[in-house]
Amino acid sequence: MTLRPDLAIIADHVRAGARVLDIGCGDGALMTELRIKGCDARGIEIDGADVTAALERGLSVIQGDADTDLADYPDASFDYAILSQTLQTTRRPDLVIEQLLRIGERAFVSFPNFAQWRIRLALMFGGRMPVTRQLPSRWYDTPNIHHVTIDDFRGFLGERGVRIEAQWFLRDDKAISNAAANIFAEHAVFLLSR
Repeated sequence: MTLRPDLAIIADHVRAGARVLDIGCGDGALMTELRIKGCDARGIEIDGADVTAALERGLSVIQGDADTDLADYPDASFDYAILSQTLQTTRRPDLVIEQLLRIGERAFVSFPNFAQWRIRLALMFGGRMPVTRQLPSRWYDTPNIHHVTIDDFRGFLGERGVRIEAQWFLRDDKAISNAAANIFAEHAVFLLSR
């Protein structure tokens, strides 16, 4: 199975044998890869069909909501808390990030960059919310309720004293440099700690 590019970056950088909580784990593709590395991977997923798919793979997944259910986990109960392509769908991303860093020694966060040049051009010249391969939903049926950019996220982290241990940026599913990532990257992946 080929992992989505942001998940592949995360899988490559999670230490073998680590305790991992994957929040918004979908069907468990990342968890399956992490189990190969000997990780104790557990997941939370809001979509019932994805929970069923993950359970059928033999994964430890519960149905839950990142906005409300992370408070149930004890402090520092995981080496890594992972939130991939979910931040922009949460009601209170600020509180979710705080919970990630409370329950995990480190946190991976990946999200679509809403400042990417194609989105800027679509808004400027088309005057409409873009529909792209990375953002396939229309404005009225999208799960995305917060339109975060790389620069917004970096500023948010700086205001809260959150340390960026590493960051990766993707365009056309390939890694690009940090230079002008806010304009050119379609997706961002951050590794965070306190």
